[in-house]
Amino acid sequence: MTAETRAPRKFLVVVDDTPECRLALRYAARRAQKTGGMVTLLYVIQPADMPHWLGVEEIMREEARDQAEATLHDLADEVQRIVALTPELVIREGIRKDQLLRLIEEDPSLRILVLGAGAGKEGPGPLVSALAGEMSGTFRVPITLVPGKLSPEDVDDLA
Repeated sequence: MTAETRAPRKFLVVVDDTPECRLALRYAARRAQKTGGMVTLLYVIQPADMPHWLGVEEIMREEARDQAEATLHDLADEVQRIVALTPELVIREGIRKDQLLRLIEEDPSLRILVLGAGAGKEGPGPLVSALAGEMSGTFRVPITLVPGKLSPEDVDDLA
């Protein structure tokens, strides 16, 4: 496959409700714009921790899916405002790390994973710790970590 026929490079951002996620999104959007790439947003609906009965589980799944869609559309609007690109939106159900790895296996055009690293005393976050630590040598794509202490202007300068 030549460079001319290859799919555009995709920058993958795993979506959650943290402030550093928005910084990672901003970085990915700016890099995609500068390199002629795309942004893919992955939202993973985590499995419920408690047993359910009488359809409660189905109601909770529907509510979680509605929340995932609302969050993704909000972030897609943000990408549009920043760089006028329309991101690809992906919703999966399961364990975040497992679904992320599965998506990367399935889509060879995903070339860079962009994660926001938490700036608090809790550490960078469980996904960052797992991927940048224990799995970093076996991962197919480079991982870009965006520090949570950066301002949006700092992110723009770096991207």
